[in-house]
Amino acid sequence: MRHLAAVTGALVLACSLTVFAEQIRGDYIESRSADVYTGQCFANGEVNLVGNEAILGWRIQNGSWNGVPLDGLAVAAAVRAKATLGDPYADPYPAQAVLVVDDQANDRQRTALEDFAHHMGGELLKNVERVITAPVQLEVSQEHHGVALLRAGQFAMVETRSLGDHDHLCGNEVTFYPPLTRVAHSVPAVAVTDQYQGPGLGVSWDLHGKRSAFVGTFAR
Repeated sequence: MRHLAAVTGALVLACSLTVFAEQIRGDYIESRSADVYTGQCFANGEVNLVGNEAILGWRIQNGSWNGVPLDGLAVAAAVRAKATLGDPYADPYPAQAVLVVDDQANDRQRTALEDFAHHMGGELLKNVERVITAPVQLEVSQEHHGVALLRAGQFAMVETRSLGDHDHLCGNEVTFYPPLTRVAHSVPAVAVTDQYQGPGLGVSWDLHGKRSAFVGTFAR
């Protein structure tokens, strides 16, 4: 009888923990200095020359992190790696990173957003050189796949559009590189603008019209 009560109690506790487990979901964007939707010939022409810079952004639609509600808040990161990100024959780490945390967040939320970004970025965001507090805006079109806009203060901006027929330059394009972080869903897109003009990385960039972006969603 005692054994049955113990088993029942354990099952109730497990169910309670499952119900209590945090869930967080929202929108995601990234853009790099190398094409992610491309043919083998174009990818080979860029590897080891570009592709070591990236901008990433997350906007939480709803959910909590470390027990802190983050609904409607956003965080972005700019990264400079040692090699082309995604190249299986090179080691891009350690990478330098700068975080831009939503200035609408309170102190607890800012700490939670930083930890969330570290978790999602993994090794890519292991070495953060600078944390900046600024307005962070991420808008993703619900009508047009791949259309989004990220603004992280005056430091970073990514604007994307959908891929079209005129973006097939060699006729055998594929999604050559996967997204840099874990996503629930994503589509490749054209980065109309990919710009970083901020501190911490020792480099700035201003790129236009590259097939270098992903727009998607995340869920944890």
